[in-house]
Amino acid sequence: MSGFAVVQSRALMALASPAVTVEVHLANGLPSFTLVGLAETEVKEARERVRCAIQNSGLDFPNNKRITVNLAPADLPKDSGRFDLAIALGVLAASGQIDTERLSDYVFAGELSLAGDLRSVRGALAMSLALRKLDTPPKLVLPLSSAREAALVDGAFVYGAEHLLDVVHAFAHSEAASNSALNGADSDFQKLKRVMPAPRAAAPLYPDMADVRGQMGPKRALEIAAAGGHSVLMVGTPGAGKSMLAQRFAGLLPPMDTAEALDCAAMLGLGGFAGGSSSDSNHVLQQ
Repeated sequence: MSGFAVVQSRALMALASPAVTVEVHLANGLPSFTLVGLAETEVKEARERVRCAIQNSGLDFPNNKRITVNLAPADLPKDSGRFDLAIALGVLAASGQIDTERLSDYVFAGELSLAGDLRSVRGALAMSLALRKLDTPPKLVLPLSSAREAALVDGAFVYGAEHLLDVVHAFAHSEAASNSALNGADSDFQKLKRVMPAPRAAAPLYPDMADVRGQMGPKRALEIAAAGGHSVLMVGTPGAGKSMLAQRFAGLLPPMDTAEALDCAAMLGLGGFAGGSSSDSNHVLQQ
């Protein structure tokens, strides 16, 4: 349909990452840019970020059109600038500058600067975990820093880009773009590349409980808690040895399996601690 495009993205609600469909419609009438779909203030501000990013990237922004962007489902709260990239691609697809059909196999997330640079988003690993649960997981396109985190999920097809133009070139109307389908194999079409997980570091070495002199009661309590999977609350005066024992408690616990490690790394990413690099998340995978 001319003047209409659909782009897939993902919201973030704690560790869940529900699907969000970005619908863009261009119509004749008084020029405007309307964004609907229970969007928070930072999402509504995407209108100006998207407009400037498209124009400063040398692309055509349809200033003479009435632009309506719907983030569906309408009853799902949306926050942050994670929908900027999907909205920008929707506007470009609806205006005929990129191939709408080729966007259907991908999920996009990323915040745009006014110059068109892509900035990292929180919860990249949570998005990748959510897509892995689908029967036919789509490919995930993220800012390069976030893509390194999302690629920690085994078998995930994650592509990273540093600028809006990197993504636009990969989905442009051209025979070269159509032939580089980015399925499975590594692709070097323009600068949109599949990101592979970083090599895992060696397992960390924890302080040994045998170094603790005395403290027989607390040590026995920690051993029982580790064996039974119980929680531990340490109470005592400063200098009683709480921190020393807690540092050694981790060495008593069995190593996490991959699913547990990914869940922990995803929680770390929600706070923005792993958003800039996969190193922290990769470290969690060694626990």
